[in-house]
Amino acid sequence: MIDPDKRTAIYLLHEQGMGLREIARRLSVSVNAARAIIAQKGIIPTIVRSDKISLDSELILRLYHECAGRLQRMHEKLTEEQAVKIGYSTLSRKVRELGIGRLKNERCAKVPDEPGAEMQHDTSDYRLSVGGRQLKVIASLLYFRYSKIRYLKFYRSFNRFSMKCFFHEALVFWGYCASVCIIDNTNLARLRGSGSHAVICPEMEQFARQYGFKYVCHKIGHANRKAGNERSFYTVETNFFPGRTFDSLEDLNRQALDWATVRMVNRPVSKTRLIPAKAFEYEKAYLTQLPAFVGAPYLIHSRGTDQYGYVPFDGNFYWVPGALRLDVKLLQYSRCIKIYYHRQELACYELPPDGTKNEAFSPAGEPKPKQQPKDRKKPAGSEEKTLRAVSADIGAYLDFLKTSKGVQKNRLIRALYGLHQHMAPTLFISTVKRALKYRITDIETIERMALLLMKDSHHDLPLVQIDENLKTRPSYLEGCFTDRVDLSVYDQGDDDNG
Repeated sequence: MIDPDKRTAIYLLHEQGMGLREIARRLSVSVNAARAIIAQKGIIPTIVRSDKISLDSELILRLYHECAGRLQRMHEKLTEEQAVKIGYSTLSRKVRELGIGRLKNERCAKVPDEPGAEMQHDTSDYRLSVGGRQLKVIASLLYFRYSKIRYLKFYRSFNRFSMKCFFHEALVFWGYCASVCIIDNTNLARLRGSGSHAVICPEMEQFARQYGFKYVCHKIGHANRKAGNERSFYTVETNFFPGRTFDSLEDLNRQALDWATVRMVNRPVSKTRLIPAKAFEYEKAYLTQLPAFVGAPYLIHSRGTDQYGYVPFDGNFYWVPGALRLDVKLLQYSRCIKIYYHRQELACYELPPDGTKNEAFSPAGEPKPKQQPKDRKKPAGSEEKTLRAVSADIGAYLDFLKTSKGVQKNRLIRALYGLHQHMAPTLFISTVKRALKYRITDIETIERMALLLMKDSHHDLPLVQIDENLKTRPSYLEGCFTDRVDLSVYDQGDDDNG
């Protein structure tokens, strides 16, 4: 496009008598362009498009509310129902001109990469095959913006205590932290407000202060403020998960630690070819080095010791050394628990692998206690297997028990097994079939049903099986030489009564 000043100069030179070719040569324009400008007297003509579409603002507003702001659906309704031939980009421009566009389409302000300026944290949940079963896990990732180093760990659940433990492990591993950590508006760290108006919870503010950083929440809907962290999760999905198998949650975290802190830190970034490990060495001068000692976060639980010396925690039981059965304090750390009484540490236990339940633990190197915990659950797997082998009707009743709510299934299965040991098989099967028919889950009611059936159907008690080799047993032979008991006194009593 020829600017207005040049157009005016072309027309004025023509008025002064300069030739057309000379004007074109001096002003570096084509002869045809100079001829057209002279014909227009140096004025830019106003061109009105013949195919210009005039959109009714009221129609756009109505469609916007009908389609809940979805521009693609608005474009379909305009072209199909209103017969308006309009491009998608023209429609989106019109919506922006009317001031009804979505705020989430706005991009956050671009922040330059500066050494030591910030790090970013976020979580993302996944469903993975772990140990042959589908498991929901939550990935927690810390990302240093300038050097691109990461720390990755997976959790079954993620709460405020987990967040503290993760930051402690990650920052202690790297030994440095940035002055600011960008997070979303999670209530794990935020007390109220959002974005720049967010107020960080005093507990988390104090936690961050001892490491030398502070939490900053980005604006709602501006996840691209921590785009490096979001891109890291995409890398996890496309580079870490494919082609790997995980035997357990612990195995998953071992591989994640190696991937994030060994492989990725020495791999050049695709565009800039920056190597995170080398960039981190340079960035250390701008980061805050952690103090010589930072205490690991922990939670305090009050527990009572049962008569056998065990305290319960997270579905397992831990033995407390000593003969006294006192109330103790249990300190829960990320990877272990410590048992204290009056500020004196009595025992320390490593936490068992994920999924371990109903197990009893005692200090390593000491003899195991003879007793089991008082409240330890007694599984009924062997009893259930025996009952299912009796009849398919028994198996159907056991399946019904597993779907019933509010039933202590293991206790009831053990009671059923006891009935099976003392009842005739036909009577037992008939009783259980009747219990299934009427949805009975009370063992006393089932026993009364058995008595009723026995009376009505004249069931006989099973004969006692006597071992034919009884008299050859050593215990029998030893007892056969004892003096016989004199029972004549009972005969004399019968004669007196007669």
